[in-house]
Amino acid sequence: MSVLEKMTSKDAIALEEKFGAHNYHPLPVVLSKGEGVFVWDVEGKKYYDFLSAYSAVNQGHCHPKIVGAMVKQAQTLTLTSRAFYNDVLGKYEKYATETFGFDKLLPMNTGAEAVETALKICRKWAYEKKGIPENQAQIVVCENNFHGRTTTIISFSNDPVARKNFGPYTDGFIKIEYDNLIALQKVLEENSNIAGFLVEPIQGEAGVYVPSDNYLKDAKALCEKHNVLFIADEVQTGIARTGRLLATCGNCNCSDKHCSGTPETKPDILILGKALSGGAYPVSAVLANDSIMGVIKPGNHGSTFGGNPIAAAVGIAALEVIKEEQLAQNAFELGEIFREELGKFIPKCDLVNAVRGKGLLNAILINDTEESSTAWDICMALKENGLLAKPTHGNIIRFAPPLVMTKAQLLDCVAIIIKTLTEFKK
Repeated sequence: MSVLEKMTSKDAIALEEKFGAHNYHPLPVVLSKGEGVFVWDVEGKKYYDFLSAYSAVNQGHCHPKIVGAMVKQAQTLTLTSRAFYNDVLGKYEKYATETFGFDKLLPMNTGAEAVETALKICRKWAYEKKGIPENQAQIVVCENNFHGRTTTIISFSNDPVARKNFGPYTDGFIKIEYDNLIALQKVLEENSNIAGFLVEPIQGEAGVYVPSDNYLKDAKALCEKHNVLFIADEVQTGIARTGRLLATCGNCNCSDKHCSGTPETKPDILILGKALSGGAYPVSAVLANDSIMGVIKPGNHGSTFGGNPIAAAVGIAALEVIKEEQLAQNAFELGEIFREELGKFIPKCDLVNAVRGKGLLNAILINDTEESSTAWDICMALKENGLLAKPTHGNIIRFAPPLVMTKAQLLDCVAIIIKTLTEFKK
């Protein structure tokens, strides 16, 4: 088959099955075009995208400002490595640090890379600033976390699919229950070698598990009391997804009328990715103040592509879109409507137990076991009705559309979801 020959969905799936590693289980739809909140398959069928590439496409598919910035920079200078300076990176670092209220930014490419970077910074800070004996630092993490799939990260995962047969694992992590301040307090009081606490403000992959109202604020206070770094993984929840610029929004720089600006929840280390590029290019970052980031010296960490000119140009444009189009505010308002409308329907539906989430990061809990195929089958039915979503943890369906969605589009999608659930037969 010629690479230029138009193929069917069946052909495209067959090619991936034959020549690609089987490390994903995609919904059987082959997409060839995206614009705003919509995607089209190779046969031309149009769908609402309710996953947004796991919240990477918050600004909508192929946003013209972001694509324009990428194309313009790609035609000028693509890559220098960090062996030399380029004329875009500094502008991006200044814009991003001022946006999020930190002194310094360390640029990387992917979310998992950014998490690994944050772990390294935390450990080096622990040895050089806190005085923990070398190689004795411990980092507290939460059960049911998802921070990526590198060898180090799966070492503190409790997902058997991600872990099994990939050992030996990396030491230095203590797991506690998520949304449990007593467990966090206990481990901090009993171990003087704790360097950091790594946490997702909302556990997305675990099923959009939203913690108690004061959990993040009180966890940060405990960390401050014990001189432990509070590390927020906002790769999925950041960049306006939850109705704030950040789910931990601990500064008032977001120009968002819904932002409480509670300083207690500002992370010591902030991890960003996904929508930091609007889905146009791999861009991630770790942000911290000088007292923490200052431990990183030349040769300690790096990436050939991290901080490249295209990534920097795209990162600026992506953040500008969030501000200019008030996407945090839109996510907040549409999320309220989404949960309210589905909340009215759920008591009448035996298939669904609850809806939960914040902003436009939401999930419905299917009334079946994790081992059942019910959630998958519902997603297949949603696909037939023109809406794409994907299960997580077997019996939970995550809904995360692009934040450029309008109220009319959201209500149309709610109608599709309700119609699908009403007509669904196990």
